[in-house]
Amino acid sequence: MRVFVTGASGWIGSAVVSQLLESGHEVVGLARSDAAAATVADLGAEVLRGDLNDLDLLRSGAVDSDGVVHLGYHHDFSQMAEAAQLDRQAIDAFGAVLEGSGRPLVIASGTLGLAPGRVGTEADTPDPGVHPRVANSSAALSYADRGVRSAAVRFAPTVHGPGDHGFIAVLVAIAREKGVAGYIDDGSNRWPAVHRLDAARLVRLAVEQAPAGSVLHAVAEEGIPTRTIAEAIGRGLGVAVESIPAEKADEHFNWIGRFFGADAPAANKVTRELMSWEPTQPGLIADLDEGSYFRTVAG
Repeated sequence: MRVFVTGASGWIGSAVVSQLLESGHEVVGLARSDAAAATVADLGAEVLRGDLNDLDLLRSGAVDSDGVVHLGYHHDFSQMAEAAQLDRQAIDAFGAVLEGSGRPLVIASGTLGLAPGRVGTEADTPDPGVHPRVANSSAALSYADRGVRSAAVRFAPTVHGPGDHGFIAVLVAIAREKGVAGYIDDGSNRWPAVHRLDAARLVRLAVEQAPAGSVLHAVAEEGIPTRTIAEAIGRGLGVAVESIPAEKADEHFNWIGRFFGADAPAANKVTRELMSWEPTQPGLIADLDEGSYFRTVAG
C-alpha cells in the first residue's frame, strides 16, 4: 500500500512510518519544515511539504494514496478550539477523498477522560465536553457509513520509550527542579501507558486490517498507580518521593497536575482480540528504571 501520513516526523509518527516501511508499504510523509522533511526522508519515506492548513495539499496527498494515517495535530493548550477545528477540517478533507473507496483512514485520539471513575473500554464514547478534539473522532468514524475503512486509535496519555519528551519527561523535569518526586494525595489514581513501538505496530495493523468504524486502544498497561510512577522517578533521580495534597497540585506540578491527578485506566481487550495485537515492549516502570528519562531533559 501507498500510505499518506500526517505528523510523520513526530514521536509516534516517525515510529509508524518505520513500521509501515518495514512491512513493505510505501509512505508519503507530510512535513511542514526543513527539519521535519529531513527526518521523514532519513526514515526512507517520500516527503510532501506543507501543513495541516493546506486542505488542497491534504486532498492531493489522499488522492495519491491507498490510505491515510492522520497523526498530525497542533498541541497548543492555549488554542485548543482552533487546533480541534483544524483537525476536523483535515479529517473531512480526507474523508471526502476516500469516500466510497474502502480505503483506510486511521486517526489519532486519546483515552484520557474517557470514563472517569472506572476502566474505559473501546465501547465507551467520551464526553465531547472533555476536549474539543473528542468530537473529531466520532466524525472520522462516521465515514464508515460512506465507504471509508475508518478507525480511531486512542493512545494512552503516555506513549513512552527512549527519546520521549512527553508527560513522563515533564514529570521527571519537575522532580529534578523541586528535588521531590511527587504524586497527588495517596497516588492510587491510575495512569495508562504504551511503548512507542507497540503503539506504532497497532497503527500499522489498523491500516492493514481494521474493520470500518473500529475504535482501538493503544494501551499496553491498563493503569499504573501514580505513586508507583513517582517512586520510579525518585529512584532514577535519587530524590525523595512525597505526596502532594490535591489543593497544592497546580502549584507543584503546574499545568500537568490536572492530568497526573486523573484516575484514567483504559482496557485493551477488544483491541488485542480484534487486531491480534500483543504488546511486547518494556512497560513504563521498566523504561524508567532503564534510565534514559534521566539522561535527557524535557523540551
